[in-house]
Amino acid sequence: MPDNPRMPAYGIDPLFAARWSPRAFDGSSIDLEALLPLFEAARWAPSAYNVQPWRFVYALRDTDQWASLLDTLVPFNRSWAASASALVYIVSDRFSRDSEGRSKGESYSHSFDAGAAWAQLALQAVRNGLLAHAMTGFDHDAARAALRLSQDYRIETAVAIGRVADPRTQEGSLRALSGRRPLEELVYEGNLGTD
Repeated sequence: MPDNPRMPAYGIDPLFAARWSPRAFDGSSIDLEALLPLFEAARWAPSAYNVQPWRFVYALRDTDQWASLLDTLVPFNRSWAASASALVYIVSDRFSRDSEGRSKGESYSHSFDAGAAWAQLALQAVRNGLLAHAMTGFDHDAARAALRLSQDYRIETAVAIGRVADPRTQEGSLRALSGRRPLEELVYEGNLGTD
């Protein structure tokens, strides 16, 4: 990993600041065994009523599935994600279901719950020497067709996963490490005060 200039304001586990979203991957291949721990970490995320609405559709580079997922990205994202080791789409089941798969109604928190799974996947990637970059820059209709999704599922994000290349080899916005807003802009006692 490159040196991380981001410094937390309070004492947190270094794993959180080490997680970032590169646009410079080294183009190496990984196998399914490298992805399974990331999916396992995501599997343990909390969800409302424990329905676990997240689903993951993946493609490893140099496989038959790779091009079909890569081609769904917008051109800018495709340009850098092509050097990732894996692409993953995270989708969520919009409905709570009983043990036989019958809908019990739309879930209010399906996207929120899938976001918790994404966070755990991204942190496990760091722990395993990989990085993950989530993106919503994809052709939603093309992705839905490529993933063969019914309308019961919402596409939450596409994720490029791999080993980071030297970010100095990338130009401009492709190499920037993002900072964070200060807590004073994010945390409010009692109310947000926007009314």
